Amino acid sequence: MLIIRKRAYARAGLLGNPSDGYNGKTISFIIRNFWAEVVLYEWDTVDIVLARHDRASFRSVYDLAQDVKMHGYYGGIRLVKATIKRFVEYCQARGIDLHRRNFSIRYDTTIPRQVGLAGSSAIIVATLRCLMEFYGVDIPQAVQPSFVLAIESEELGISAGLQDRVIQCYEGMVYMDFDPRQEQVIDGFRCYAYEPLDTSWLPPLYVAYHHAFSEPTEVFHNDIRGRFNRGDADVVQAMHHFADLAAQGREALRTRDVARLSALIDDNFDTRLKIARLPEWQVQMVQAARACGASAKFAGSGGAIVGTYPDEATFDRLKERLGQIGSAVIKPQIVPA
Repeated sequence: MLIIRKRAYARAGLLGNPSDGYNGKTISFIIRNFWAEVVLYEWDTVDIVLARHDRASFRSVYDLAQDVKMHGYYGGIRLVKATIKRFVEYCQARGIDLHRRNFSIRYDTTIPRQVGLAGSSAIIVATLRCLMEFYGVDIPQAVQPSFVLAIESEELGISAGLQDRVIQCYEGMVYMDFDPRQEQVIDGFRCYAYEPLDTSWLPPLYVAYHHAFSEPTEVFHNDIRGRFNRGDADVVQAMHHFADLAAQGREALRTRDVARLSALIDDNFDTRLKIARLPEWQVQMVQAARACGASAKFAGSGGAIVGTYPDEATFDRLKERLGQIGSAVIKPQIVPA
């Protein structure tokens, strides 16, 4: 029996986010400590198997309410179904005849939910990789991030930018320039300038995420999007500044200027704080990390942070201090072991 197993990984935005949705620039890296895995194998019919996250049975109404609060109304099944639908339409539009063999598909994920580590897009990317191999269809790598974003935004109404999808499709560490002047239309999709960076340039990094609290991406992005579209000067200026921080960060990485990189990371969060009302527990995570001697900013939409630290003693302090406020701290694995 043919069995296909694919993974896509969590990610952290090192600099520039959230300007990726506003024609900005970002630097992101993959976190192999956490992944979404999709398994596809031949079957008589097309079956999508419920995962452990797709609960339909609860101990009580209070258990149901808590599950919805933590994980939303939908699990990963909608992501898998939407990916299959758009993949079929992609092939039909290009005259690609798919063979008639069917499959069963299931997913699992270890990526912490709704803390800004891109768990939803990881499920889509892993599903897409399975489908491409099963049907022998090669979607150009530069197109894949835009294809994945279209699934989320057009099929599912999820507000997002390209950053997560780019780094999950390319892996490693990538500098992304979303300036319209960098735009190319490939295979009918808008693509931009994606530059893989040497991960050996990185100083020691940590990622921390909160165990108990979470917040969907839309809570942050929808309000900022509205203000940006209305021409709010503070938001527009902030997006330009985020993009400039990423450009400066690429140079700081190349020159191994750790002090400059750390300052840029702190500036990224401080700028975000000026344009958004952030939950106190998220701000507390950043403040606690900085009090330990590390730099800190959001890794995504909130709930997880990323930064540099100078030595192992600082990392130990991070684990202790952030652990006291309910957060786990890891050293991200960026390249394969």
